[in-house]
This record gives sequence, structure tokens and C-alpha cells, in this order.
Amino acid sequence: MTIRTTTIRPGYVVIMRTGITGNVKYSKTILEADTEDADGSLKGRWETERVIANAAELKEATQLRSKMRATVTKTCAPISFGLLCPEDNYAALNQSVDEARALADEFNRRAATTRLSFEVVAGKIESDDVKAVRAINAEVRELLAAMEAGISKFDPKAIRDAADRARELGSMLSPEMAERVKDAIKVARSAATTIKKAGEQSAAEIDLLSIQKITAARTSFLDLDEATEVAAPIHEGRMLDLAPIEMEEVPAYENDIIRDSDGVPVTDAPEIDLGESLAPAAPAVQVPQFEMD
Repeated sequence: MTIRTTTIRPGYVVIMRTGITGNVKYSKTILEADTEDADGSLKGRWETERVIANAAELKEATQLRSKMRATVTKTCAPISFGLLCPEDNYAALNQSVDEARALADEFNRRAATTRLSFEVVAGKIESDDVKAVRAINAEVRELLAAMEAGISKFDPKAIRDAADRARELGSMLSPEMAERVKDAIKVARSAATTIKKAGEQSAAEIDLLSIQKITAARTSFLDLDEATEVAAPIHEGRMLDLAPIEMEEVPAYENDIIRDSDGVPVTDAPEIDLGESLAPAAPAVQVPQFEMD
């Protein structure tokens, strides 16, 4: 029996798209047509003009777009390919989507030239979803690696940015894995604070130890393929060369004679006539005959 373990909790992958259309027009004027240089590259020049019909309306739309995204992302953990929402946050996710959509609808009803678009799609993932586990594990590994790189480069801002994203992603991890990430974040934040306060000379003393601790946490999220049954090896039998052996013909000796079981030479062996069967003949059976009236 194979025991399967997981690093994530069940939840939802959320894809959100927002957009602003209208109100802005672009015009392009070509100043120099594309010309090919000796190395095969193309070179050209043009001028782009942008005209905003209603600047105040565009500014409001841009601010509302940011607010709509923030309303949804506060219930999820941002990752490279979308958002992750734990299963127990699904009700809050639905509420935030309704609030963001209401903002877009209210603006579109009164706006004259600008339109806000807002779409959200959520897909359910289970804790044993292999593809989801690998994707989330890869995301965690990248964030932990970013913390390591930040410590190596004495960059407290990079450390804190990666730690903040890892903390948000921790809500999608199993309790055991979330605790490991939490410990790594604590180490990284401590290193960032020390780097900022003491400078690079003092930070170099904690560099190796901090990196080792974060690396240990990162190895917990390595992709390990599921164990598969190993087939027994097939051994090919060794071929034996059994070439025919020519036996030497043994010459008959003149004094070779046939003897019976008592050792007495047999001169004249009785001949057996196999022409007639030695088995007794079967008796004839007379079948009675009946007369029919």
C-alpha cells in the first residue's frame, strides 16, 4: 500500500481580469520608414500622440480598477499564474467579487466615455491534485530562493517582499508545511532587520546560518515523483553451444557373443512369427430375430 502525502489544502485557483476601455485615442505618425542595416536589423522612427477625452474620468477609472483588484486579492494569496483561495475563504471570495463588480457597474452607469471591465473565474483544486501541488510547491520554492538571494545580496527589501508573498501563500499549505514556511519567514525577516541596522559587515556573520535554515525549508517542497512498482528484472538465459558430437564407431569383435541371463552363450535364438495375432478371437454372438405381425 502506498501512502500519499500532500503539501496543500483544498481550495480554488482564481483568475481575475480587469480592464479600461474608451476615452483614450492613440495616433501614430511615421517619421522614418524601416530601413535594413548591414547586419540585417531594421531601424525606424515614429511619433505617438495620445488624446484623453475626459482626464478626470480616466483617473477615477484607474483608481477604481486598483480598488477592485485589492478587494478580491485580500481574500486570496497571489501567485505567478493567478490567485489561490483556501476553501474556508470561499464565502469571503464570493462577497469580494460581488463588491468589486458593483464598483464597476456603478461607474459604467454614469461614465460617458470610459468603461471598466471585471471578470473572475474560479476553479476547484483538491489537496491530492498533482498538478496543483507541483505548481504551488514551485511557487514556494521560488519565494524561499528569493529570500536566500536577498540575504546573500544584503537586500532587506527583496527579503521582505518575498517573505510577504510567502506569508500570503501559507494559507494554502497544509499545517505542517505552513509551519515550515513560517519559520523560514521568521529567519528571513530577522536577517533583513539585522542587515538594515548593522550594515553588510555584521550581516555577513549571519548570512550562512540564515541561508542554511531557509534552504532546509525549501527542500521540503521539492517535487518527488510518486513511487511506482518496480518490475522484476528479466534475465536472459545463457546460451549453451550443444553442437552434435560425432561418436567414434566401435568395431565389433569376433569373440562378441550373445549370452542369456545365466551367462550361457545363445547360439540359436528362437524366431517369433509376428504375422498372426496372438490374442484369442472374440466368441461369436448370435442375435435373436423377432417376427413382426
